[in-house]
Amino acid sequence: SGKWYRSGTGLHPELLLGMELEGKVLGIIGLGRIGRAVARIGAKGFGMKVLYYSRHRAPERVEKELNATYVPLDTLLRESDIVSIHTPLTPETKYMIGERELRLMKPTAILVNTARGAVVDTNALVKALKEGWIAGAGLDVFEQEPLPPDHPLTKLPNVVLAPHIGSATKEARERMTCAVLENLLAFKRGEVPPNLVNPEVVEKRKPGFS
Repeated sequence: SGKWYRSGTGLHPELLLGMELEGKVLGIIGLGRIGRAVARIGAKGFGMKVLYYSRHRAPERVEKELNATYVPLDTLLRESDIVSIHTPLTPETKYMIGERELRLMKPTAILVNTARGAVVDTNALVKALKEGWIAGAGLDVFEQEPLPPDHPLTKLPNVVLAPHIGSATKEARERMTCAVLENLLAFKRGEVPPNLVNPEVVEKRKPGFS
């Protein structure tokens, strides 16, 4: 934001100190494709211990590959230094991280949400950040998008906000476009689309435009 530069105070030993990731505990909520990628980066890229909570426990081979340990949600929240959310928004996951859950986290912990805004109770999160229940948050998604300029989250010094563009790279957009085309072409050929999220529909409606 340029605040440090404009202050004219110069460098001092405690200015802009961060937290190293090596040796820290990474808690993954939702071990789907994205959750697994984040777990892999944390474990193999930064030497982090990985805990995860998911609706369905991953196969043993996946846990071994990621060096990830399945734990109950409360345990994950209590023990993690970074909690990263990668679960879809469903009636079951709405506000799954509320005041009770935030109070379980370490006061030095950081919450990262790149999934869906309403998985986290925003009012509870604002309170947690203001009162120091947790150290900070990184948010790419919000209950209300776009986030209003006067929203309480925009006034907090311990939160980093991005307008739902965390995946905005040229390569990612190209892959998204190709995925759409691959699904359409597969459907046209009478094949099951490779990225179908509700495979049970095939029993009622066979792929194809005829």
